[in-house]
Amino acid sequence: MAQGKFITALEESFRRFAVHGDTRATGKEMHGKNWSKLCKDCGVIDGKNITLTDVDIVFSKVKKKSCRTITYDEFKAALGELARKKYKDKSGEEAEAEVFKLIEGKSPVISGVTRAVASPTVSRLTDTTKFTGSHKERFDETGRGKGKAGRVDIVDTSGYVSGYKHQGSYEKKVTKPTAGRPM
Repeated sequence: MAQGKFITALEESFRRFAVHGDTRATGKEMHGKNWSKLCKDCGVIDGKNITLTDVDIVFSKVKKKSCRTITYDEFKAALGELARKKYKDKSGEEAEAEVFKLIEGKSPVISGVTRAVASPTVSRLTDTTKFTGSHKERFDETGRGKGKAGRVDIVDTSGYVSGYKHQGSYEKKVTKPTAGRPM
């Protein structure tokens, strides 16, 4: 009974690591990169008995020749090989049980994720209220970009010539009666 639960927890860890970082992964097969991550995150690699090179060699041994992934059964066989190498003083089954306990219930650790730091230099350079010249025209009063309207000069073609500033003034000039002139 305990063995069934133990295998389920191990299989769950296998699935979690198999889908890590791959949106198309189904969780039934694991890539070599995720295999290495599993061994690092769960403490299988100790730097003395088992190194990253050992993990890669075992992965190459257990996978099929034409495949780049391993199945759950191949995963267990690979763990068995690593267990015998890591725990030389224990029997094969005891060593496998120890390695299975290391992996059971674990999830991938996300480390080294870069966070944005708000430094005074960056905030000064990105403050749109201090922009001048043509760069100032790209943003409205709130600091939001105007999009294409801020990047491209939109030509006003409504006047007699483009850019005519006194639009609509001709009619006023013609209809305005001039004093002292006979009509």
